[in-house]
Amino acid sequence: MSSNVGLTTPRGSGTSGYVQRNSAFIKPRAAGYGAPYPPPSSGGFKQRLPDKQILEHDRLRAIEVQVMEERERLEEENERIEEEVSKKKKKNDKEEGEEDEERVLTEEEIDERCELLRQRLLKEGESRGGNGQVKGKALKRYQVHELAEAKIEESERLRKALGIKEDKDTGEISSKKWERRRD
Repeated sequence: MSSNVGLTTPRGSGTSGYVQRNSAFIKPRAAGYGAPYPPPSSGGFKQRLPDKQILEHDRLRAIEVQVMEERERLEEENERIEEEVSKKKKKNDKEEGEEDEERVLTEEEIDERCELLRQRLLKEGESRGGNGQVKGKALKRYQVHELAEAKIEESERLRKALGIKEDKDTGEISSKKWERRRD
């Protein structure tokens, strides 16, 4: 036998000495083995807090997406106008006194319009409380911080509706009716 497994000698045991493992045996899990922190069951429920920086970044990113869409729309409109002007020049049907209804915007004018849109969207976001979220909007599973923020708001509404107050120091929740019953 090798590495002290099984019998030292199969002599007199009525076996061949072959050692096999018991595949039906399930090893018990050692709770907290190797964990440098206490098990999670020791504390109560902990609400996941949203990261304000990530929420602000997502809000600003959504604003920049809208600004870039507007910039692309204006540039495509400029291209369309330039094509129409070049077609008219080829036909030479234009009279001397006739003016173009639409004119091609310069790059500075496009930048100015985009900056005005950005400022307007930022002010709208601030007037909504900096949230930028549309109420009733369905959130995706990967929007963890938005979901956490929505869950906190939902918990607050429920707490107010049921007359439950939260102790800010300990985080314990107590009801007015329950306190009256205990006294």
